Amino acid sequence: MHDDRRITEVRLTRFVRERIDPAVYSRTVPLTLSSWDVPDEPVPALEAMRQQFQPLEHGTAWGKPWSTKWLRLQGDVPESWGAGPDTTVEVVVDLGFTVQTPGFQCEGIAWRPDGTIIKAVSPRNRYIPLKLLGTGMAVDFYVEAAANPDLAQDWTFAATPYGDKSTAGTAPHYRLGTIAIAELNQTVWELQQDIWTLSGLMEQLPLELPRRHEILRALERMMDVMDPDDVAGTAAAGREALAGVQAQPAYASAHQLVATGHAHIDSAWLWPVRETVRKCARTFSNVVALMDENPDFIFSCSSAQQLSWIKESYPDLFSRIREKVRAGQFVPVGGMWVESDTNMPGGEAMARQFIEGKSFFLSEFGVECREAWLPDSFGYSAALPQIVKSAGSRWFLTQKISWNQTNRMPHHTFNWEGIDGTRLFTHFPPVDTYNAELSGRELAHAERNYRDHGRGTVSLVPFGYGDGGGGPTREMLSAAARTADLEGSPKVRIGSAESFFRQAEEEYDALPVWVGEMYLELHRGTYTSQARTKKGNRRSEHLLREAELWCATAAVRTDGRFEYPAAELKRLWQLVLLQQFHDILPGSSIAWVHLDAERNYQAIEAALEGIIGQAAAAALGTGDRTFLLNAAPHARNGVPALAAAEPAGQGGPVRTSNQDGGYVLDNGVIRAVLDADGLLSSLKDHASGREAIAPGQRGNLLELHRDTPNEWDAWDIDEFYRRNVTALTGAESVRLEEGPCGATVVVERLAGTSPITQRITLAPGSPSLAITTSVDWQEREKLLKLGFALDVRADRSASETQFGHVFRPTHTNTSWEAAKFEICAHRWIHVGEPGYGVAVSNSSTYGHDVARNIRAADGGTTTTVRLSLLRAPKFPDPGADRGRHELTVTVRPGADIGAAVEEGYRTNLAPRVVTGAAPVEPLVSVGTPGLVVEAVKLAEDGSGDVVVRLYESLGQRTAGRITANFPVRDVVVTDLLERPAEAPGVSVAEGGAELQLRPFQLVTLRFVR
Repeated sequence: MHDDRRITEVRLTRFVRERIDPAVYSRTVPLTLSSWDVPDEPVPALEAMRQQFQPLEHGTAWGKPWSTKWLRLQGDVPESWGAGPDTTVEVVVDLGFTVQTPGFQCEGIAWRPDGTIIKAVSPRNRYIPLKLLGTGMAVDFYVEAAANPDLAQDWTFAATPYGDKSTAGTAPHYRLGTIAIAELNQTVWELQQDIWTLSGLMEQLPLELPRRHEILRALERMMDVMDPDDVAGTAAAGREALAGVQAQPAYASAHQLVATGHAHIDSAWLWPVRETVRKCARTFSNVVALMDENPDFIFSCSSAQQLSWIKESYPDLFSRIREKVRAGQFVPVGGMWVESDTNMPGGEAMARQFIEGKSFFLSEFGVECREAWLPDSFGYSAALPQIVKSAGSRWFLTQKISWNQTNRMPHHTFNWEGIDGTRLFTHFPPVDTYNAELSGRELAHAERNYRDHGRGTVSLVPFGYGDGGGGPTREMLSAAARTADLEGSPKVRIGSAESFFRQAEEEYDALPVWVGEMYLELHRGTYTSQARTKKGNRRSEHLLREAELWCATAAVRTDGRFEYPAAELKRLWQLVLLQQFHDILPGSSIAWVHLDAERNYQAIEAALEGIIGQAAAAALGTGDRTFLLNAAPHARNGVPALAAAEPAGQGGPVRTSNQDGGYVLDNGVIRAVLDADGLLSSLKDHASGREAIAPGQRGNLLELHRDTPNEWDAWDIDEFYRRNVTALTGAESVRLEEGPCGATVVVERLAGTSPITQRITLAPGSPSLAITTSVDWQEREKLLKLGFALDVRADRSASETQFGHVFRPTHTNTSWEAAKFEICAHRWIHVGEPGYGVAVSNSSTYGHDVARNIRAADGGTTTTVRLSLLRAPKFPDPGADRGRHELTVTVRPGADIGAAVEEGYRTNLAPRVVTGAAPVEPLVSVGTPGLVVEAVKLAEDGSGDVVVRLYESLGQRTAGRITANFPVRDVVVTDLLERPAEAPGVSVAEGGAELQLRPFQLVTLRFVR
């Protein structure tokens, strides 16, 4: 029986390959070709069509990397074609596709001569129906062909020069394939789909199940009744042989799958942003064309940025999308500007992802997304549930946690509880892909893999080619129709994400709970790769905070004489949010993408510095008095938070002395000792008198590791990196510099061939020691860490995340804890024991590790905190991070969590020295340090109302009052979109609000003027 089955399966494979597939298009006629090569970057369609097109031979080699060739296709349909009851005429276009996965090589989009889009062509979607051309039996249209190189290279991770136009070369990468008018036999095509669905199902059924053998025998009968020399003439008989097994209904207990069309288009990755714009046009034009043919087809589109690009660059296509949104077929989901990383964006930036995304969908389509949709981001911050709920959404979907290397999540549908206690209904599709084809293997896996059987009966399947775009195909829709009610298969229905969530909520009410972050046990290197991109993000976030604060202050204090630059701030926010996409900020894109990001950050900084300067001048008036602008939420140098005032004294001088060839720095607040090699041998705060550095150990220790991950170079740091390490203990030189800003020990050393200069500074009155590390980084496949061995027995570390912090154990009692050998922190990380702690802050570093060690003297436990400063992966950008970097770290001994929060702002938000006529009172005052103001801005609706966002930062119940220092008519609690909402613990009082906030609670207040 086994051999008989195998023989039939081999026979079927060959029968389909040699008989069925070639008969789908029984007749073809080549088209006449001409072309024009775009000299450099893509041009609009009508501009291209005005150019001089030259005759082109079939089979011509074409396409230097990243170039564009415009093809003109002309010909006439033979008179008798398409006249049969089951035949239609199409144009097939093969641009020279070298792999079968769409989106990772050459691709094209077809245009009518009037400049309107028809649809795209790609390896799995090569056809263009004649009726879409609108030219009767004549064929005359254009194809915009993009010669995008195949950087994936079958995922071999080999270093490639193709990620940058300047190194990609000029040799053509492709050769034109078949470009012809073709007659499609609909019956043969339907038979092809029958076979694909049934054989795929059969392969997943157990050998002993009768249903498997029924399908096998039906496939045998199909081949027997068909004439291999007349496939078209006998295809109907073949379909009839399969009709019986195809008509048998699914089991009553079959798992239900809601299949929603999708195309996960990375906003940049192995292609630049400019190419993503065209990928969106290709995919969305395919989608609306499918919708015209299939009114029940539903497509989920997750990125407001991508639709904004379509609106700007392809207005006709955007109008068609609007129609499909109104019809309920094209469904915006997610409510974010882009599918961003969630580990590294700051709190306000994470909020703005939802504010900008949901606002766009509401204003353009009248649609409010109720689900957060992040299938491919690299782990999920524990702050997300509160942010999602505060944006007016109620559900969350992801797929990526199925990539965990070590531990498997215990549920597919559950409540996710964030740092403040907010719970969010969450679903992981058990199909374990967001690019499903609705194959038998995928559907069977979804059913077998689902971990909530007996409690839930339904899961979601996003289907359609993605990452590089492409989206659903007519073959996928055919598979969905055939598996809607098919014995042995889960029941598939096309639907929206919202319809799935509502059904799942209704049937599954006693949900299990997952508490805290959803840490991805993979891609830990994304906290560190492409340090310049990460530095640009951090700097931009803080500049935007300053710009909004000072512009709002100037607008209110001048009674509107200063015009709040709302449109420009929105533009800059959206540009920053784009760079937070989950393959840009994490550093996992080609060189072109990161060069673009760095240029964008430079432009953002220049624009915001200009805005801040104008706002400060308007608020302070013209004068020659010196003021400090303090945009931080804490008082600084005698200046109140969020205010401008004359600076107070900095504290006493920094005393220095020599000790054993090194230096002692003491400002009366802390005392630091640097040894002869520039390593930190002692660090004490005078208030406690306690030593922060572990006995016999050092701080400021740079270590160089081998960094050769098993697979994903830019993405991964694998645990075995720790086994190969060189401690950079020797120094080329160590010297002392003294001045009015404090004392600095300058240390020069080498990391491999990379020169490093460290400036270790103690400023007057500072509670922390600052270390600025400048590196000319020339290493390859190396990881540079900076560590501090601390005399603290810390059972857990605290790392800043959005609107709070997350605790992680420092031990490895379980596999879940052991997997977190590299963790993400924002501006600070804190380790402590009852009554004493140390805070380590940074200017732009996100990757950290924390380890417990044994103190040699007495067997006690100490804690080492290390920051991952730089990497040098070879794929996808072989030159990643090479060049100059400057990174600042501070160490603050005797610090509690509140001091850590303050230190993070001190490192990232220095006061500005300006001149003017008079000080500026803060717009709002908060009397309790644990209540942190994160944003002060004017309302989005242009009313001039002041919006303040604040949160509880200490992780404890905190009471306080916020008071407006300007006339207000009312104070309204709002959601993130500035709509009236309820917030427990907030009671509006005259001119402000009384706050009784739970740990990490986020509050948005609108002060009505």
